[in-house]
Amino acid sequence: MLTNPPLSLYIHIPWCVRKCPYCDFNSHAIKNLKSDQQTEFDLPEQAYIDRLIEDLEQELPKVWGRRLHSIFIGGGTPSLFSPASLDRLLSAIRARLPFENDIEITMEANPGTFEAEKFRGFRQAGINRLSIGVQSFNATHLEQLGRIHNPEQAIAAAEFAHEAGYDSFNVDLMHGLPNQTVEQALSDLEIAISLKPHHISWYQLTLEPNTLFHQQPPQLPHDEVLWDIQEAGQALLAQHGYQQYETSAYAKDATLRAKHNLNYWRFGDYLGIGAGAHGKITRLDLGEVHRTTKKRHPKDYLQGSVNEISNDMPIPTSELPFEFMLNALRLIDGVPMSVFSQYTGLSLSTIQPTLQQAIDDGLIDNNPSQLKPTEKGALFLNELLERFLINYNSSESINIINLS
Repeated sequence: MLTNPPLSLYIHIPWCVRKCPYCDFNSHAIKNLKSDQQTEFDLPEQAYIDRLIEDLEQELPKVWGRRLHSIFIGGGTPSLFSPASLDRLLSAIRARLPFENDIEITMEANPGTFEAEKFRGFRQAGINRLSIGVQSFNATHLEQLGRIHNPEQAIAAAEFAHEAGYDSFNVDLMHGLPNQTVEQALSDLEIAISLKPHHISWYQLTLEPNTLFHQQPPQLPHDEVLWDIQEAGQALLAQHGYQQYETSAYAKDATLRAKHNLNYWRFGDYLGIGAGAHGKITRLDLGEVHRTTKKRHPKDYLQGSVNEISNDMPIPTSELPFEFMLNALRLIDGVPMSVFSQYTGLSLSTIQPTLQQAIDDGLIDNNPSQLKPTEKGALFLNELLERFLINYNSSESINIINLS
């Protein structure tokens, strides 16, 4: 029987200082307004906060009576906005939706926008977790990736996250960078570990469509080097007490795992507000699971009536098994088998033949109570997930491994 999973909220802020050549997210470089004393950015900050609040109001009838489990403010570079604006936004959300007592509120932050006083303001506004987009501590690699910060700024941002009293913070790191050696990849990890973050996201650079790197591919390490980086890096993280719980996520202990991302991977619900934001909502009143999308370009999102910015469609029943597995099988420990029926409304018999074949092939654990990939299944996750693609007719291309 279909039941409501936990509810999260994703807020998209689409502007950044400069578009990185590997980035396929909905982000837009903004103009710098330079004077002799300072650099300011041409941001419609207040108008965008107003529209986010209106956007949320439009979504509320779908989730009456439910409490927010987590909030994630992503981008783009949300840390370009002022603490006062984010305080106004969070206050407006709090007035419209009740929060769980232990709600996790995460904001993505770019070390190149790091200002001590500003980050104290974000903490005072109620943001209790940062995700710091470091990517590398190597100056040459940062330049190749188009990042606006240097290694010293990345280190300073992580150190200040401790000083400012954030309950938790994540360091985002990439590996498999242009011409990167095993030694360079491990050096990045060693520096990150020395900064004592509560959580590390460590994932391989991929060349996504509609990016500069896809059009002009850099020289990436050979597969043998990538494999050596992966094995050595995972061993190093484990040696320092970082437990892998998802394809690219490592936490010091279970209490420091990213609640918001775990809700995605467990096929939880989330409202999505902001330009290009996606949402997934269980509609018990209709007996359906819905996807929502918002107009992608910031100008289109800001213009016109608020009821024109959103699209809401049920996920076809034939696509639900893949949508569920796409998330759940990323988790090292998987999910309870019962969750499939509860969160999709489908009988387990719907996937039984495919599931049994995956068990027979050693890709999924033979455990009647837990849906969990084996080590082999995690290693060949793309191939495992493709088995559940039958009758999947999404109009959007899906990168199975590199979801954010």
